[in-house]
Order: sequence, then C-alpha cells, then structure tokens
Amino acid sequence: MLLKDRVALVTGGSRGIGKAIAATFAREGATVAICGRKQETLDAVAGEFNAREIGGRVLPIACHVGRADDLQRLTGTLHARFGRIDILVNNAATNVAQGPALSIDDAQFDKMIEVNLKSAFRLIRLVAPGMCDRGYGSIINIASISGLRPQFEGLMYSATKAALIMMTQSYALELGPKGVRVNAIAPGLIRTVLSEYYWKDESRREKQIDSQPIKHLGEPQEVAEVALLLASDRASYLTGQTLVVDGGATLRSI
Repeated sequence: MLLKDRVALVTGGSRGIGKAIAATFAREGATVAICGRKQETLDAVAGEFNAREIGGRVLPIACHVGRADDLQRLTGTLHARFGRIDILVNNAATNVAQGPALSIDDAQFDKMIEVNLKSAFRLIRLVAPGMCDRGYGSIINIASISGLRPQFEGLMYSATKAALIMMTQSYALELGPKGVRVNAIAPGLIRTVLSEYYWKDESRREKQIDSQPIKHLGEPQEVAEVALLLASDRASYLTGQTLVVDGGATLRSI
C-alpha cells in the first residue's frame, strides 16, 4: 500500500498506459481520478477496477484535456471533494500530425501543442500551488523516447515530447524546494492503441524487437510500475529526471 490515502489524477486513464497506471495506483491504496473524453468509457473502466476491490478506488470524470474550462472543472471537483491532489500524471496525448514535416499545417500544429503540451502546463498550474502549500506532491509527465531522438515523420510528436521533458526539468528546479517532485517517463514502443502502427504489423514489430536488448514488446504495466516508484516516497530523492523505459532501444549509437 505504497500510496495509501493519496489522491491521484491520471489523464488519459481509460486505456493503455494511463489505465495501467490508474489500476496500479489503486492497487497501492490511492484514490485515483481518471479522465478522458467519453464518460461511458471511463465508467466502464472504473466499474472494472472497483469490482476487483483492489485497494483504493477509481473515480471517472469526463474531461477534454485540450479545453481550459474542462481542466478547471476537473481539478475543482477533486479539490472540493478531497481537498487536495497529491499525485498528478500527465499521460493524455495525441498524434494527429504523423507524416512528412513539410506537410504539417497550422491546425495540426496547434492541436498537438494543445493536447500534448498545454494540457500538462495548465494542469500543473492548477494543481502544483496546493502541493507547494502542503509541502508534498509528485508530478509525473509521460514523455517518449521520441522526445530524445526524432521520430521519422513525427515532427510534432517529437517536438511536444521534447518540450515536455524540458518542462519537467524546469518545474523540478523551481518546485523542489517546496516539497514537490517532478519527473518524466520516456516509454519506447509499448503495446497501446496510440502506437499500434508500429506493432500491429509483424515485420515492423519484429524489426523493432530485434534492435533492442530486451526481446519483447513493452507492455503498459511495465511503465505503470515505474510510475508507481516516482509517485511513492521510495523516490523521495529523485526529481527532474526522465526515466527511459524502452527495453534498451535507445542504447545504440548507430
């Protein structure tokens, strides 16, 4: 019960990495709010978790992370109900601008910034002041190895994830003296809907696995266990870091 009595917020918590993180936090005793755009999907996930009686509880709250009003309503609901948010996981992301760099238009650019970057900026601005006042908090940003190395035909995904990593370091530097730790996780290829282009095709999947030291496709739970470490007091001396969870895929120089 590493997170007993903690209150956590996980964006994009209805599937993939976010869902795995929410389940893991609840397993360890936290009350976990999950958000996504469709209430019915969130309700089904929360019902699944709560039926297991896995330790904590999961609360579903519909929210479009690209909308400032939705984020204010989301955090306001949690503050009104629990008085605090102890752990924030900025996991929600999109990749609507996949393609040649010169083909990206203004609308795609703005959408990627809005969802992948500005949502984290806005949520931290809404949540971190309370953490600072209490002298405790953990913020975890889900970045990507594409923020460390450019993804082919993925300019905006790489750019937003790289910016998220730098935001992580900047917030860590400023908020650390106030008791708030800020870290990032950079997953490699994980079996999620967002990355299915790379793993559903057998040849692409095998090519990726062959290039990395750990010879299996990453699973959401393998990222969730790292998030648990960062959220818990076991990482009390760890801030401003980006933990790469990629099976060793980025180790090679050529």
